[in-house]
Amino acid sequence: MDNLYANLFLINNIEEQVNAIQHVRMTKEKPMDPFMLSDRLFVKSFRLSKYLANHLIDMLRPLIEDANRSSAIDLKTKVLVALHFFGTGSYQTPMGHSRFTAVSQSSVSRCINEVVNALNHPDIFNLWVKFPSNIYELDQVRKKFYTKTRFPGVIGCIDCTHVALVPPSSNLNLIENQHPEYIYVNRKCYHSINVQLICDSDLKILNVNALFPGSTHDSHVWNNSSVLPLLQDLYTNGLKNIYLLGDSGYPLRPWMLTPIANPTTEADEYFNKQQMSARSIIERCNGVLKGRFRCLIKDRTLHYKPEKVSQIINACVVLHNLCITYNLPEFVDGENITDFGIYQAPLGVAENNDLNLRNRDLMMGRRQRQKIIQLLQNRNIREEI
Repeated sequence: MDNLYANLFLINNIEEQVNAIQHVRMTKEKPMDPFMLSDRLFVKSFRLSKYLANHLIDMLRPLIEDANRSSAIDLKTKVLVALHFFGTGSYQTPMGHSRFTAVSQSSVSRCINEVVNALNHPDIFNLWVKFPSNIYELDQVRKKFYTKTRFPGVIGCIDCTHVALVPPSSNLNLIENQHPEYIYVNRKCYHSINVQLICDSDLKILNVNALFPGSTHDSHVWNNSSVLPLLQDLYTNGLKNIYLLGDSGYPLRPWMLTPIANPTTEADEYFNKQQMSARSIIERCNGVLKGRFRCLIKDRTLHYKPEKVSQIINACVVLHNLCITYNLPEFVDGENITDFGIYQAPLGVAENNDLNLRNRDLMMGRRQRQKIIQLLQNRNIREEI
């Protein structure tokens, strides 16, 4: 027993010495200016280029209170602390002890919170994450898709991905934790948010829905999406040749083309092959998003309440679109990421669950798909001649 107490005392003494050294470094040593790093090392630490980081700082300046006293944290440091967290998913204490920031854990938490709130502000979020709002924009997106995939009529690819979080509190209330803890457990038995993404052919995210717990089915998230009524209205008003591409977890509709569950002809198989090839864009988009902002990958697990996790996801989507718009190369390093949180639904799940053949939308969806099958088949025949 005496040895146990001695060891505990020794450990506590070592921790106090380490904290004292860190405190001295944080208070007496001037942090290194990250902008003095090489371009490669800057991107590795903060995921954005120096130009984009400065551009982001200028964008957020009206929404974040800057330092008004000598001891306050300046806006640049706040943004860089948040970017480092988004990019690496590191815990807050090691980030605070970084040679670039040297701030306390509580200060890191406040920096992240301020930047996340600013990126979720409508003036920022709605500027950088927006679905095409008029015929011209829809047509531009459709033309780009056709140029890259040769699949006609596509205005976006849709899929859901999971972002891990710590188990939320079991105390339910109207402000936080509106869902029971077990609702967040997904099919792979870890707690998550099921995030719906819709992207264009450039990998820019047109719409994100990060509001539903991990056990929620993809089709339920879609049925509660703001994009669904928009596409329904467009179809009703005569725009019948535009649609999203989804996997078999989504219901077949005139505005949502899914794979054929049981292809019986070469034309059916060719359609499935082309549909899957074009739809792979959303999987690549998800890989680029999580590859750049590692706080979203399963192995990191966000230690926040579900509502804050949703805001962090939205913030990373804004930054992702910023990088895509300014053609920042994909972030690649030596870390091997094996689980991006996308689950493939078995073919025919959503479609076969809707057995009512009188369902008008389902029947119109089958007609739409058959028309595309024939179009692709005719083009394939012409090219083989």
